[in-house]
Amino acid sequence: MQVALVTVGDELLAGDTVNTNASWLAQQLTARGVAVERVTTVPDRVDDIADVVDAYRDAYDAVLVTGGVGPTHDDVTMDGVAAAVGVDLAANGDALAYLTDHGGYAADDLTEGTTHLPEGARVIHNEEGVAPGCVIDGVYVFPGVPAEMKAMFATVADEFAGEEPHTAVVETGEPESTLLDRLAAVQERFDVTVGSYPGEHVRVKFTSTDEAVVAEAATWFRERVEPVETADE
Repeated sequence: MQVALVTVGDELLAGDTVNTNASWLAQQLTARGVAVERVTTVPDRVDDIADVVDAYRDAYDAVLVTGGVGPTHDDVTMDGVAAAVGVDLAANGDALAYLTDHGGYAADDLTEGTTHLPEGARVIHNEEGVAPGCVIDGVYVFPGVPAEMKAMFATVADEFAGEEPHTAVVETGEPESTLLDRLAAVQERFDVTVGSYPGEHVRVKFTSTDEAVVAEAATWFRERVEPVETADE
């Protein structure tokens, strides 16, 4: 299963808010064996949201969108998603019933931003806040508030599944540039994905759905690189 993540918000692009939602969702999906192929941030503009969501829903199995959901003037994500799938926004009876029956809100106090969804969408109720999310044509829409997004994702998490990935990490004190031959060799020998991450030490990460192959690749590589020196050595 391949998915794309779209985060919406001028505050993300300005650096006023750290985009923790994308990182959290990517971790959750990867742990479920789902391949996250794109992470894109767009401003609070209907056309920009619609263009990206439309392109990604044709290219991937699902698109997860966070941010810009609610009653304020810049909450235009639902408008953008509706435009992407070619429908209008309409009052959603399930959303209204949940907010009045379970949330204790009076119908007259609720705005269109909390009761109107793309026509034909399945509502995702918001147990941590007010504004609901929804699912339509493989597009999943969540609010940007992390607590609300996480609680809502939990209710649909089982809809995202793949083969469970296994990983192993080898750290070496060698510079990354000297490892090129062995990085190439381990990929030729073993059916694993290899990631190399320089820092204080170089971390090489091996990933596959076959746990035994991951272990073999890590062992092969570890035996051919300089180990990380510790204070006791």
